Amino acid sequence: MKHTQLQVLAALAAGTIFGFGLALSGMLDPVRVQGFLNVFGAWDPSLAFVLGGAVAVTLGGVAWIRRMSRPLLADGFHLPMNSRIDAPLVIGSAIFGLGWGLGGFCPGPAIASLSLGLTPSLIFVAFMLAGMVAHDRFFVGRTS
Repeated sequence: MKHTQLQVLAALAAGTIFGFGLALSGMLDPVRVQGFLNVFGAWDPSLAFVLGGAVAVTLGGVAWIRRMSRPLLADGFHLPMNSRIDAPLVIGSAIFGLGWGLGGFCPGPAIASLSLGLTPSLIFVAFMLAGMVAHDRFFVGRTS
């Protein structure tokens, strides 16, 4: 099997596991997510365990990556090099947070929820894609 085919299969397997995990944890239910984000109202703390589990898995993955000389299916790691906190990062984070709070979705769960055929997730993903296109069209390549 070719190297690129293995990469595609590995990405498909990882995405499938991720999607099942999102569904199993309740992250595809925007009402549950909004309940978790509503810390001053009827707060639903159950997703804190999901986030805690994600942090634990990430810490383990980062520790594993640091011991590897290169990835299994690529020539090198593609890790972020910029650690600067600037206006685009803060603005983008605020837009992400507003979208997550208002819509009850972030990108991964929104795409996974398309499999449920719900209209709100379709509308969210359509607007998310429109925002990505607008960003690429109007902001990519400009200096901040």
